[in-house]
Amino acid sequence: MTYNVTIRIQDADFDVSSEIAALTASRTDIGAVVTFSGICRGSEGSGDATTALTLEHYPGMAEAEIARHADEAMNRWPLTGLTIVHRVGRILPGENIMVVLTASAHRQAAFQAAEFLMDYLKAHAPFWKREETAGGSSWIAAKTDDDDAAARWDKN
Repeated sequence: MTYNVTIRIQDADFDVSSEIAALTASRTDIGAVVTFSGICRGSEGSGDATTALTLEHYPGMAEAEIARHADEAMNRWPLTGLTIVHRVGRILPGENIMVVLTASAHRQAAFQAAEFLMDYLKAHAPFWKREETAGGSSWIAAKTDDDDAAARWDKN
């Protein structure tokens, strides 16, 4: 079986439809593609509205760490491929931050692998986020809920 794995970290925006087309091109063994798109929010409840997010990473280290978890997903579920594209740099509300695509013959594996990868990316991927608001800018701390979500995938 041939696997199609793509991992990119980039400044430029991306087109989700083009990413799906690239993942599924010439494949007749894919019965499900699960897509998670992360989009920059302008506001969340009370407080100042977000005017931009700036994401930073260590080039090379971030790709390697994401690839390690992509390999784990490919080993845990019967996937035919996956794509992870994550942006860095300054991102405005309404713009894409990232996309995770998982492909499989059947939907359950694609859903579970996508959820596993998203939980990892949200809680542990080596990215740092700084939020800009009208009141200034500050680094965004990790959330306990994200750590708890990622912990449920730990092998016992």
